[in-house]
Amino acid sequence: MTRPGGTWQNWARSAQVKPTSVERPRSAEGVQRAVQAALAHNLPIKAVGAGHSFTGIAVAPGVLLELDDMQGLASIEPDRARVTLLAGTRLHRIPRLLAPHGLAMQNLGDIDRQSISGAISTGTHGTGARFGGLATQVVGVTLISAAGEFLRVNETENAELLPAVALGLGALGILVDVTLQCVPAFVMHAIDEPLPIEDVLATLDERVAASDHFEFYWFPHTDIALTKRQSRLPESTPRRPLPRVGRWIDETLLSNGVYRAVCDAARTIPAITPPFNRLAVKLTGDREYTDRSHVVLTQSRTVRFREMEYALPAENVIHAFRAVQALIAQRGWRIEFPVEVRFAEADDRWLSTAYDRASGYIAVHRYWRADPTEYFEAVERICLEHGGRPHWGKLHTLDSEQLRTRYPRFTDFVAVRDRLDPERRFANRYLDRVLGE
Repeated sequence: MTRPGGTWQNWARSAQVKPTSVERPRSAEGVQRAVQAALAHNLPIKAVGAGHSFTGIAVAPGVLLELDDMQGLASIEPDRARVTLLAGTRLHRIPRLLAPHGLAMQNLGDIDRQSISGAISTGTHGTGARFGGLATQVVGVTLISAAGEFLRVNETENAELLPAVALGLGALGILVDVTLQCVPAFVMHAIDEPLPIEDVLATLDERVAASDHFEFYWFPHTDIALTKRQSRLPESTPRRPLPRVGRWIDETLLSNGVYRAVCDAARTIPAITPPFNRLAVKLTGDREYTDRSHVVLTQSRTVRFREMEYALPAENVIHAFRAVQALIAQRGWRIEFPVEVRFAEADDRWLSTAYDRASGYIAVHRYWRADPTEYFEAVERICLEHGGRPHWGKLHTLDSEQLRTRYPRFTDFVAVRDRLDPERRFANRYLDRVLGE
């Protein structure tokens, strides 16, 4: 989001920059011309999506490319259930683009404001032990290289690069389109239910295995987990969506409107946080419905926050979660946002947080006006002790040497970067830190 005066800032207000120039290409050829011009003027260049990363991964100190005018369906292969989307296409627009063709994305994260290129490039994921992150749905991309040339990567062209470019951190080139392997459209039966946190932890493995998608939220200062479990059903299944008024009360009034007011007040009066959290688990999270997949998988979040998330080997989640619980109690912190726990299947994307291992995720949040440093760094230490890998688009403190030991294909990825961008045309401070200069 570029404001008047030329300053760009992300959604969380945790990163900002005043670029040398801003370009808004409307086509792949326009991106190519912008890259070639940046090369001629010896300026670094980066594309930004919707600005939903909490880190500085999208910060563009040189030429900033806004891809808002590059949205929509570029082509479709109905017989293979594959679609090619322009790189700036927002996730929330994709279901409507796919619906006429009877298709859907296999899985989604819980926020759908990102662009497709930004979401795959940062490792966005949903939940479900039999489903990978969004980058695992990628079967091809087209990017503009640091040489200002088109580079196509798919099963027949430069196929060896796909595990790198499908989740490339914006370090390998400017994506101009993304080809996804879709699935037949489906609906989901969802049950949101508050349960004692100890019961959830005692049976966590069984709960994860029993549902197509399972996650839970624990509000600190309570003994309740808000569980969400979902089953995938054929598109022909009758839908029983949430009543419009009930959904508005849950998601707009309580989860966003009232919650924002409490977060603001808690900055001055921290003592109100525990009783509000206890009230929140009583008022929300007890509902059952059946609706289209994207409606069930995503939710509206308008309260601004900052987030850190770590992927752990799935078998380490319970131990790490209990350590986070104990940490909050020991420090006496008043934490207004829930701790979120999700799951994902092992995959083959080199820089995926779930590379080569079934993973569970622990995410912590703070209101954007609160300082998250002490809380996040303490939770980070716990996650690292349990084999954690940080989400690339969320706050963390690791550098390239620390990350190298956590990703078996890290060196291979850097070698691809050396090949595709030897002069670091697509670099910024964040990428220098996490990949090395």
